[in-house]
Amino acid sequence: MNFDGVRVLVVGDVMLDHYIAGQVKRISPEAPVPVLSITRKWVVPGGAANVARNLARLGVHVALAGVVGADPAADDLRAAIVKEGIGDGLTVAASRATTRKMRVLAQGQQLLRLDEEKVAPLETAEFETLRARAVGMLAGQSAVILSDYAKGVLLETADGKNLCRVIIDEARRLSIPVLVDPKGSDWRRYAGANCVTPNAGEFEAACGLEPSAVLSREKREIYAAELRQRYDVERLLVTRGAKGMALFGPQAAPEYCSATVREVADVSGAGDTAIAALTACVGKGISWPESMRVANAAAGVAVGKMGTAPVSLAELNAALREQADNPKLFSLPDLVEKIEEWRRNNQSVVFTNGCFDLLHPGHISLIRQSAAQGDRLIVGLNSDASVRRLKGPSRPVQNENSRALLLAALASVDAVVLFDEDTPLDLITALQPDVLVKGSDYTLDSVVGADVVLARGGRVYLAQLVDGCSTTGLVKKMGSSPSA
Repeated sequence: MNFDGVRVLVVGDVMLDHYIAGQVKRISPEAPVPVLSITRKWVVPGGAANVARNLARLGVHVALAGVVGADPAADDLRAAIVKEGIGDGLTVAASRATTRKMRVLAQGQQLLRLDEEKVAPLETAEFETLRARAVGMLAGQSAVILSDYAKGVLLETADGKNLCRVIIDEARRLSIPVLVDPKGSDWRRYAGANCVTPNAGEFEAACGLEPSAVLSREKREIYAAELRQRYDVERLLVTRGAKGMALFGPQAAPEYCSATVREVADVSGAGDTAIAALTACVGKGISWPESMRVANAAAGVAVGKMGTAPVSLAELNAALREQADNPKLFSLPDLVEKIEEWRRNNQSVVFTNGCFDLLHPGHISLIRQSAAQGDRLIVGLNSDASVRRLKGPSRPVQNENSRALLLAALASVDAVVLFDEDTPLDLITALQPDVLVKGSDYTLDSVVGADVVLARGGRVYLAQLVDGCSTTGLVKKMGSSPSA
């Protein structure tokens, strides 16, 4: 998976997260408090800026609009977002300092958090400056995130103006989806959003329920439908921590996905990671249910990290493969990225292909001979449609997922990729393998893609065949069996 060409604008409450880490080995003689011996200090973008940071690490072209003070913390935050490649749409508010959260860590655990912030709506002049900046950045975006931490940027001003309403209305005019990470129990300012992503506690508060209310699935769905109607939001994605996520939308049954089982190090920033991954997928045109599953995988990686640490595209793709029924089955873009990784490690790439309908000793021999020609073996597998065109309407015997799973179970195979064409020429051209393997029933000039591989200095290997092994023969034999 990749997010090339996706552009996202994040608008909301930006912060600077300041970390102080060290070791505690004694209690102070002055008071019953631990003494921290400091070993490290660092700062990272926080709040809405952390959402933007997560998007940038996923390969999204991201811009950020919010307010900062005229202070050193603002300088640190600007430097951090520029380093991440994030477009700087921050404006200076004279009435407040940059929001800063300082976390003190000992032995890898949070010992204390100190917040420096002003929680109040923007002054009218500050609002107008930010409004003009944010609206001016909307054109050309694939999606917009409103990251609301209720510090002031998205709160209603004294004269009744609200940046949420401005952004949602303008984005709808431009047909740009808007996703909201909400705060508080009154969601009227989010009316018209395409998706609101509360956690379980925020969902319960918006429903007017007691904290940690026990809800049946049926009750949760009723409350979700009421919230969507009451606040005119198209979808709700409820993040439920260890219970996973639930998606409620129009004209579709609710969708649920279970959380990935991981050792939790720190839940800080997991919601930022989830909405970043969700929005990146929506901006790419991926369906909402599939986008939820990607967001769920990203959040699972995030909670395994200490502090507000972003999830990279490589980490997300690895997590998605772990969750898949077949972690060796790659899409073509993901496989191209994996090949680049292999080549950075000076590993050679071998490619062979076929229908592999009924796996037999001849196939095993081909795979073994192919794997011996280099460091990493890719098997190109004809899709079901491709097999039908080549072999007739009664084939394949096994569908493409079953055939891919069997190939992936072979230790010699490092990756399986499906192709829908009659030949693997386009696949070979995209992958540029170092070695191309076909059976010895071919000649060099009849091997599809041989010219592509030879042109880049690679080679073609013709593998020895095993006598009497043929899927077509097996199918005929099964058809003539008395029990068939």
